[in-house]
Amino acid sequence: MMKHLVESEKAAENAGPTYRNVLAKDAGLLRPPPGVESCWDVFRNSVEKYPDSPMLGRRRVVDDGKAGEYVWMTYKEVYDVVMKLAASISKSGISKGESCGIYGANCPEWIISMEACNALGVSCVPLYDSLGAGAVEFIVCHAEIQIAFVEERKIAELLKTCHATSKYLKTIISFGGVTNDQKEEAKNHGMSIFSWEEFLIMGGDHHFDLPEKKKSDICTIMYTSGTTGDPKGVMISNESLLVNITGADCVTRSIGEPFDHDDVYMSYLPLAHIFDRIFEELFISHGSKIGFWRGDVKLLVDDIAALKPTVFCAVPRVLDRIYSGLTGKISSGGILKKALFNIAYKLKLDSMRKGIKHEKAAPFFDKLVFSKVKERLGGKLRFIVSGGAPLSVAVEEFLRVVTCASVVQGYGLTETGAASFVAIPNDFSMVGTVGPPVQHLDARLESVPEMGYDALSSIPRGEVCVKGSVLFSGYYKREDLTQEVMIDGWFHTDDDYMPNTMYNTGDVGEWQPNGSLKIIDRKKNIFKLSQGEYVAVENLENVYGVLQEIDSIWIYGNSFESFLVAVINPNQQVLEHWAEQNGISGSLSELCENSRAKEYILSELTKIAKEKKLKGYEFIRAVHLDPLPFDMERDLITPTYKKKRPQLLKHYQGTIDALYKMAK
Repeated sequence: MMKHLVESEKAAENAGPTYRNVLAKDAGLLRPPPGVESCWDVFRNSVEKYPDSPMLGRRRVVDDGKAGEYVWMTYKEVYDVVMKLAASISKSGISKGESCGIYGANCPEWIISMEACNALGVSCVPLYDSLGAGAVEFIVCHAEIQIAFVEERKIAELLKTCHATSKYLKTIISFGGVTNDQKEEAKNHGMSIFSWEEFLIMGGDHHFDLPEKKKSDICTIMYTSGTTGDPKGVMISNESLLVNITGADCVTRSIGEPFDHDDVYMSYLPLAHIFDRIFEELFISHGSKIGFWRGDVKLLVDDIAALKPTVFCAVPRVLDRIYSGLTGKISSGGILKKALFNIAYKLKLDSMRKGIKHEKAAPFFDKLVFSKVKERLGGKLRFIVSGGAPLSVAVEEFLRVVTCASVVQGYGLTETGAASFVAIPNDFSMVGTVGPPVQHLDARLESVPEMGYDALSSIPRGEVCVKGSVLFSGYYKREDLTQEVMIDGWFHTDDDYMPNTMYNTGDVGEWQPNGSLKIIDRKKNIFKLSQGEYVAVENLENVYGVLQEIDSIWIYGNSFESFLVAVINPNQQVLEHWAEQNGISGSLSELCENSRAKEYILSELTKIAKEKKLKGYEFIRAVHLDPLPFDMERDLITPTYKKKRPQLLKHYQGTIDALYKMAK
């Protein structure tokens, strides 16, 4: 038996034992409160319990155009607007079981629109153009969306789809205002468009009854960001969301760090994704504050400092940037400051590795050294949760030490309700893992013989499979695809067209002695070099990606070549500092073209490859430096910052060809 786990079913052919979290034996912890059948009930209960507590906040714009303090709407104020919105939606003819689109960045209007959908039993369908060209048009038509709430700056994009979507879409509501030209264009397509204020009063005295809602009702349909083909609509029931909320509470209560009414959450990860949606629902259930960012990643740290969140969810790319920024400042500091930091860091890290909780590991140095980092992140942060992709061990260790907060990784997919596995805070043996399965599901590994992974070996390795009431209800209008991934009640992450959800297709895991799971590979993201060697490319990107010289790296190889090449987004501050020290001038674009700069980056890659004892064929032999970060505008990454490898290859094909030609 592994720590934190109990075996609920014996091993089967090509599959290891089924494991369940030891806390799952207390099934009562996983039951929603009496009378709670839907996400609407969760919100309604919080309104009754915390009517005057702040709920949704955005930063006030002061006279000089800069952002001021957060301004809040209370739970009762939000409820009143939600009911007005629901009246207007009902009057427009939308009823339970139909779909409503929401298109835009996180903001109070997004949540208010979502809660109005919840009130009416209408399925909320997030729209987002970063799924690829034509995705918004596809989703509106596929989900037969008749009404959509839209961020003001996204209206023009939605109107471009009217030639196809006007068959279904009849009403558009702006989060802000609308122009006369937009009204005229919508009218020409047989559609109506309203400003936020116009639509709020449209319901007037319209009488409507809130329908009865069941746990089995579909609360939301989330279209996942696939790398090929059309997006797939993941149907998520009220039950799935409720089990996730109660399960998350069970996890935090079991370790003595429960979420509560005093928590403050920073909303910046896309609400269109299950990762953020679950956390926002969770904090609504506690009557907590949710503050929204301004939509600019460069201003995110400033927004954090103003909001003072207690919980911060992030994808590794964001945490990597925080890590690079902090290590860069440390490196550029004076000798005494660096020496003091290194002493404090080593002492605290050693204590934490011995099992001492972070808050007791080095309290003197927390106040003297690490408090500066804590204050930069608002001063009240107690939880940092990383998901969406693997977080490197180096970054996780560093953040656990310097942020004075619990830092944990989680793992899950849209289809499994976000967090299927979560590491236990203050358990340092779980660094580099995604922790044990949460209490509300069963997990097992299935052998992958073609890759040499055996779920029945002494070190069990195989494809991650999960089962439980938390799973999705199927792919909308695609029962054939649902049957491909659901086998005997088990959800399989291996599918020739599995979307880039929280991780990716065919995740391969390895059970650790402490009962945690380590993601070690992906069945689809491997390739063979010409000499017959297999390369797990994401593992290498995690190794090389910790360099402070690198913001992001994409590594490429194929079966016709014997070595690897890479496209790198260099860290501007580090590269410019190196250039200054070496008498080289020029803009970032000019530095990226400089042959000495490329040699410098390549030498750093080689240095860490040797340090990590990589095999010769895992060394990178040539690099291209791109000053423009991989972005969603060019369809190179998903909204959760995972790389779209086919699109990257298509975009950089000429560059890749030139690198191979030059390096031979």
